[in-house]
Amino acid sequence: MALIITDDCINCAVCEPECPNEAIFEGEEIYEINPDLCTECVGHFDVPQCQLVCPVDCIPQDPERPESGDQLMERYRALTGQA
Repeated sequence: MALIITDDCINCAVCEPECPNEAIFEGEEIYEINPDLCTECVGHFDVPQCQLVCPVDCIPQDPERPESGDQLMERYRALTGQA
């Protein structure tokens, strides 16, 4: 699954620079995640880095976008030119 940022976000901006795919961006009210770029850090790290640094725990998996580890790895390969 891609990750989402909930309304609990306090706009602290610590998540944005941690994303290796540059999927996190400043939205109109809170930070947002582009699901087409989010791999949950698959291929880069063992765990999503944005979740590790978030001080308010507002970055869950998006239940509207179920994806397997294989799908996330496929996206990682496409994004990094390894497809």
